[in-house]
Amino acid sequence: MNHCLIRQSAERGGLFAILMFATLALAACAVAPVPPTDSLNLARDAIARAEQSQARRYAGAELEEANRQFEAANKAVTAERMTEADHLARQARVAAELAIARTEAARAAEINREMGRGAEALEEEMRRQGDQQ
Repeated sequence: MNHCLIRQSAERGGLFAILMFATLALAACAVAPVPPTDSLNLARDAIARAEQSQARRYAGAELEEANRQFEAANKAVTAERMTEADHLARQARVAAELAIARTEAARAAEINREMGRGAEALEEEMRRQGDQQ
């Protein structure tokens, strides 16, 4: 009789384990994938900074690429392809940061050219004043 009880307990335990596993598997399938909120927020913020830095004027192609990647990331979230959405959001952020860097470089070059023209104008003025003496 002891053997029967042990065998029944083992069978119930096995059945219980199988039911628990099946329940956990179903619960895991029922949970919706989590959107990559942090990556999307970082991308959105980087694009906003790029637009504020006048990237459209100096690095329009990079800014457009960032916007395309960000839009694609949002579409991937809608389609519940979260890994792809995260990847696209990160690409959007990188493209926006590249746009910012190129904008800063272009603006610095523009300032250098203006300073060079100003220095040339001062030298010319000094020559004229030297010739008048």
